Amino acid sequence: MAAAAGGAGQEKQLAPTLLSFFIYNPKLGPKEGEEEKKILFYHPNEVEKNEKIRNVGLCEAIVQFTRTFSPTKPAKSLHTQKNRQFFHEPEENFWMVMVVRNPIIEKHKDGKPVYEYQEEELLDKVYSSVLQQCYSMYKLFNGTFLKAMEDGGVKVLKERLEKFFHRYLQTLHLQSCDLLDVFCGISFFPLDKMTYLKIQSFINRMEESLNIVKYTAFLYNDQLIWSGLEQDDMRILYKYLTTSLFPRHMEPELAGRDSPIRAEMPGNLQHYGRFLTGPLNLNDPEAKCRFPKIFVNTDDTYEELHLIVYKAMSAAVCFMIDASIPPTLEFCRKLDSIVGPQLTVLASDICEQYNINKRISGAEKEPQFKFIYFNHMNLAEKSTIHMRKTPSVSLASVHPDLMKILGDINSDFSRVDEDEEIIVKAMSDYWVVGKKSDQRELYVILNQKNANLIEVNEEVKKLCATQFNNIFFLD
Repeated sequence: MAAAAGGAGQEKQLAPTLLSFFIYNPKLGPKEGEEEKKILFYHPNEVEKNEKIRNVGLCEAIVQFTRTFSPTKPAKSLHTQKNRQFFHEPEENFWMVMVVRNPIIEKHKDGKPVYEYQEEELLDKVYSSVLQQCYSMYKLFNGTFLKAMEDGGVKVLKERLEKFFHRYLQTLHLQSCDLLDVFCGISFFPLDKMTYLKIQSFINRMEESLNIVKYTAFLYNDQLIWSGLEQDDMRILYKYLTTSLFPRHMEPELAGRDSPIRAEMPGNLQHYGRFLTGPLNLNDPEAKCRFPKIFVNTDDTYEELHLIVYKAMSAAVCFMIDASIPPTLEFCRKLDSIVGPQLTVLASDICEQYNINKRISGAEKEPQFKFIYFNHMNLAEKSTIHMRKTPSVSLASVHPDLMKILGDINSDFSRVDEDEEIIVKAMSDYWVVGKKSDQRELYVILNQKNANLIEVNEEVKKLCATQFNNIFFLD
C-alpha cells in the first residue's frame, strides 16, 4: 500500500495502533453501581471512569449476545469502521480485550485532511494470537490470574497486572505483526551429530555438578538447540529470550568483544561467560543474586522456578532451579567457574562447525523465492522473509499485501483437516504458494515475471527437494 503518485501525492499511511487494552471479570461486580469492581486492568489509565465502565459493559454485552448463537464459542473479534476489538477468555470469567485502530490513509482535500479507514487490512487470526501471547507471557512470570486471587485476592491480582502490562504493552509492535505471530514458533539451530552430542554431554555434566538444576535450555545465535521444558512453556520462554532479554544485552556485548579476557581464571582457561540474569559482578561481595521467577507446567503441577541465563559469546544456556532454593553468591561463582570455560570452548566449536558446513553448502545467490515454514509438531519455524533488523521488531522484507495473502491462506488451511495446496497470482510479478501437509505448512513467494502455473509448480517442487526433502508427500 504505497502512497499514491500523481496529483494527490499527499497520501499518508497511518499504521494500526493500540487504542485500549483491558482485563475484567463480570463476576466481581454483579450489582448495579458496582461495575467498576469488574475492571482489573485498563490501559490507557487516563480514560475517564465512566468510559471504562461503558466499554467493559459493551464487551460483556457482545460476548453474551454471541453466546446465544454458539454457547461454546463466544465472539473472538468485532469489526467496526474505525477499529477492531479482540476478545479472549484465558481463564473462566476472566476476559482480556484488545482494541486496535484500523490502518488509515490520510488524504488532503481542499487543504483539509480526510481520513479513510482500511477496514479489511487487519487479520483476525494474527491479532487474536498477539492477545493470547499477552496472557501466556503474563503467566510465564506470574502464574495464572487465579493464583494471584488465591495469593491475596483482587488487590494482588490488580498489582501484578499493572506491574506486568504497564511494561509489556509498550513492546507490542502492532504495525509489524504477521503470520509469525500466529505460529509463535521456535527457530532451531542446524547442527551436525557430533556437535549435538558435545552439547548433550555438556548439559548432562552441568546438571550433575549443579545438582539443583531442574531444567536446561541451550541456544546459539538466538536459535534453540536443546530444551528440557514442555513445548508450550519453551515456546513462550523462547519468545521472551529472543525479543526481550537477548536484545537488551546486545550492545554491551558488541562493545566488549575487544576487552581483555579475564586472566584470573585458574589454569589460565580463558572464558567469556557472564550472567544475563542475576549478579553483574561476581567479585563484589554485596552482589545481588536475584533471578527472575518463572512458572511452568501451570496446567497441572505448577512449578515455580528461578531462571538463570548465562552466556558466552553466541551460546546461551538457561538453567532453571526450584524457586524454593534461593541461589547464593557462592552458587553463582561455582556456576561461573564450571560453566564459563566449558561454554566458551563449546561456543567456538559450534561456530567453527557451522562455518565449515556453510562453506560446503556453498554461497547461495539471492534466490527467486522467499518462504516461511512451520511444523506444528515441534514448533519449528523457518523464514527467509523476515530480516531481524531491530531487536524488538521482526521486519518482513516483502510487500504488506503479500504478507496479508499469506495470512489469508493460513486461515483457509485452519478450516480444513486435509492436506491442500493453494496457488495465488498476486501483484504484477508475484506468485504465492501455500502447501499444507500433515502438520506442516509451507508458504512460498516467487518473483517471476511471465511465469505460468506449471512453471511455478516446478519451482516449488525444486525448493521442496533442496530445502525440505522428505517432508512433503503430496505429489
